[in-house]
Amino acid sequence: MNDIPVNPNNMIETSDSLEAVGVFRAWKNIFFVIVLICMLLVQAAFWAVDLGFIETPGLVKTADAAGTTASAVESDAAADGLLGSLFGELDFDLVARVIGVANGILIVAGILFALTIFFNLMVSLVGRLGGINHIARAFILSLIMAALIIPWQRLFGSNVVGVAYWADELLRWLDTKAGGAPNMIFYYLRFTGLWLVVLLLLFMSQLRSARWSKSILRRLEII
Repeated sequence: MNDIPVNPNNMIETSDSLEAVGVFRAWKNIFFVIVLICMLLVQAAFWAVDLGFIETPGLVKTADAAGTTASAVESDAAADGLLGSLFGELDFDLVARVIGVANGILIVAGILFALTIFFNLMVSLVGRLGGINHIARAFILSLIMAALIIPWQRLFGSNVVGVAYWADELLRWLDTKAGGAPNMIFYYLRFTGLWLVVLLLLFMSQLRSARWSKSILRRLEII
């Protein structure tokens, strides 16, 4: 049904709709890039703290029952020296600021990304541009993505979490990491597993949106 040529009498309205779509598509792509960059920054900051590249305040490294071996101490020192030579002096305060700024921008950009896809859906419906299947799926995926980004733990406690987090929360989860295998599994699912799900939703939504663009252009016999 989407391949039926557009009535020539409606070409003026269609042209206006295409102009609106062009604006929303451009902003959608901008928000996509911003969300992707923020996601990568957040994950990089997490692994820098998790792997011990960044010294965290309030956390004491305790030895296990057998004690810490000299080789382990030397390995830590070598790793710290390598990190220092590659990245210079890094401290947790700097990482905390990066986490706060990146997550704040991530929340806003994720919501705006979903909104621009929603506006594309509305314009496509009103202008009868076609490709509704693709743009509707893109909107649903982006809506789920935005919902998973929002830091619900700030409202409902640790029972419901979102991808976005702040440094103090990371420190609290880092304390529970050594509490056994179940705690470690939840720890990585929270900071890496959920992140991967959101990243997948982001790319799927962008892909569906691209297919919608090709569909309406083909329907209008532009390509």
